[in-house]
Amino acid sequence: MNLDILAASILIVDDQAANVQMWRLLLSEAGYTQVSATQDATQVCALHRQHAYDLILLDLEMPGLDGFGVMEGLRTSMLDSYLPVIVLTAQPGHRLRALEAGAKDFISKPFDLLEVKTRIHNMLEVRLVYRKLESHNKALELAVQERTAELRQSESRYRCLTELASDWCWEQDEH
Repeated sequence: MNLDILAASILIVDDQAANVQMWRLLLSEAGYTQVSATQDATQVCALHRQHAYDLILLDLEMPGLDGFGVMEGLRTSMLDSYLPVIVLTAQPGHRLRALEAGAKDFISKPFDLLEVKTRIHNMLEVRLVYRKLESHNKALELAVQERTAELRQSESRYRCLTELASDWCWEQDEH
């Protein structure tokens, strides 16, 4: 497995301590090294702003602020346009609603461990490609800005020379 993927930052959001422990164990056994967790859904947006997680595993059924509320908060306070969320749900009716709310994928309870590992891996592959593309776009934008500044400077020198040239008197002789 790609080392970049295994070093991706993952946040587990679930109000049940046993579920958090199960996810930590599953991810650790799969080789993931940067796993954090919270049982307090109200902390997710601040944590994501601070750490820019590559993936958030989000339980939908939580007291107080549920997973849908968390996704709404994430959408309004996002650092970039890609919301890296996989929702965890036992309710078949919540899957479409979660995707419409911005989740990129879902994992249905009860879990099939091979499917879970594959979905997480695939989501992280997409996320890391997206980050590389974003970085490449920023580098291209910077190169365009630098080149535009060079062209403006060159154009300014050219205008200055043409203005001076109109003051010059050219004479032509037979030599």
